[in-house]
Amino acid sequence: MKKVRCPKCNSYTIFDETRYEPGQRLVFVCSNCSKQFAIKTPASSPAKEEEDPSEGEGSVGSVIVVENAFHFRQEIPLDMGDNVFGRYVYGTNVNKPIETVDPSVDTRHCIIRVQRGKDGSLQYILRDAPSGTGTFYMNDILRDQDRVRLEDGSVITIGATTLILKLEDD
Repeated sequence: MKKVRCPKCNSYTIFDETRYEPGQRLVFVCSNCSKQFAIKTPASSPAKEEEDPSEGEGSVGSVIVVENAFHFRQEIPLDMGDNVFGRYVYGTNVNKPIETVDPSVDTRHCIIRVQRGKDGSLQYILRDAPSGTGTFYMNDILRDQDRVRLEDGSVITIGATTLILKLEDD
């Protein structure tokens, strides 16, 4: 199941993407404001699937967002460099927005930096953005100057929302 956001009122429409062909154009009517809008389903890319992740950037892991039973499970892919996490609000400038109604998550809350170490291995470094309610790593609050190296399965808490780091299998 996928959800798309109405460009007029920001409410969601949910649909089953498996019922449609890749590259197909879909038209929706928002149940909240009656705005009609269209999307195009992503086209499959066999060249991308065959790409070796060791070459170029590739996939460097993801963050699983666990909030509560009222929201969909979110998995946010990580990129090389700074991954800025925060609550999605229309017009907010973060590159990893979290869809949440949790008011204790700031619009710019924490940053996970993905970089290569001297030995060529990937490093995941967490810091607070800074935020109003703080960023917790394994139940310890981070000060503004703290930097923490993360590992697979690391638990990060921002507000009442939990993030779990999931690294790619080698």
